[in-house]
Amino acid sequence: MYTILDKVRLNQTVTKMTIQDEKIAKKAKPGQFVILQVHENGERIPLTIADCDKDSGTISIIFQIVGTTTKKLDNLEVEDGLYALVGPLGNGTIISNYTKAAVIGGGVGGAIAYPIAKALEKNGCEVHSILGFRNKDLIILQDEFKAVSKKVFITTDDGSFGHKGLVTDTLSDQINKGESYDVVFAIGPLIMMKCVSELTRKHNIKTVVSMNPIMIDGTGMCGGCRLMVDGKMKFACVDGPDFDGHKVDFDEIINRNSIYRDIERKSYEKTCNLFNNMPTNI
Repeated sequence: MYTILDKVRLNQTVTKMTIQDEKIAKKAKPGQFVILQVHENGERIPLTIADCDKDSGTISIIFQIVGTTTKKLDNLEVEDGLYALVGPLGNGTIISNYTKAAVIGGGVGGAIAYPIAKALEKNGCEVHSILGFRNKDLIILQDEFKAVSKKVFITTDDGSFGHKGLVTDTLSDQINKGESYDVVFAIGPLIMMKCVSELTRKHNIKTVVSMNPIMIDGTGMCGGCRLMVDGKMKFACVDGPDFDGHKVDFDEIINRNSIYRDIERKSYEKTCNLFNNMPTNI
């Protein structure tokens, strides 16, 4: 069993958990992920390592409650244990000798962007973080990003906090003001990463995207995370999750992912009904 040491609700749909696992904490790099199972017969899901503490032997995961398994995971409390936890998996983000980087997180993608921003800052890079949310109630990790960034910009779709608009609006504004970025890291919804990549292509700025949103089993066996990169088939879990945003065929992935939305929604609603009618954890 892998014991949950801490659980914090970051907003109405996003939860942070700290889990004891000395081996994973010792080896984890920014951008890598774990595979976990809530119980013996449960689904295996990949979640990015949001942070780790090698001294205490703990890792943190941040997840959005969007489906059956994340609902069951959120039902666990401190001192409960996960049935299985495997990692770190995937290739860690390459933190080269960048001078200035823009790190962009959309929604819960900020949880993946944060360890990258933290590692860049530790490596001497000037970090500008741009975080996008639908509204102020969904903002997460603002203080954490401030601690590792020279500049932090918050955008909201409805203008309830920070700049009203999209992360691409803020990125474009900073570029037009003369900010010269060596690299842009973009993590979030597929359409957001696509739009960021199209913008940076025009300015010839290297762009790295994390394809975590399309991973399923995390081992390359299911083929669900396949994508076309520069005309070649890759798998996000074993070849990534980081890829050159200018070479990813986003349209193909977005179209394929839309196929499963209704199935996932029905599964989630069924699980919520089960929880509402049961006095104990599933």
